[in-house]
Amino acid sequence: MAAAVFKDPKKTHKTNQSEVEIAECDCCGLTEECTPAYIARVREKYEGRWLCGLCSEAVKDEAARSEENITTNEALDRHMKFCEQFKSSSPPANPAEDLISAMKHLLRRTLDSPRKNGSSPTSFVRSKDCFSTL
Repeated sequence: MAAAVFKDPKKTHKTNQSEVEIAECDCCGLTEECTPAYIARVREKYEGRWLCGLCSEAVKDEAARSEENITTNEALDRHMKFCEQFKSSSPPANPAEDLISAMKHLLRRTLDSPRKNGSSPTSFVRSKDCFSTL
């Protein structure tokens, strides 16, 4: 998949003696204004694909947190697959209820998980020590 860099005269302009182009991320579709030199550096790093700053950070994170040692290209493929799945999914019917349900699930899982060293469960209630006396 080749990067979409627009060469339309309306989308290319000069600022402070530098030509700026609009580039579209191959993963998420976000567009950014970039110099041709920057676009070339990013394409070189990601085998001809252009990635926005957010996706390039996600690819770095994917490579870093992988249990096995994977290449940047493998991390990029995983991130692109994630972006494709996200784009193809439909929005939830009721996002507020979904968020509440996810938070309840997270809290239950956190409270039900075994404690290290037999420590007591974390309390979500503020103690009196949180506030200084006036």
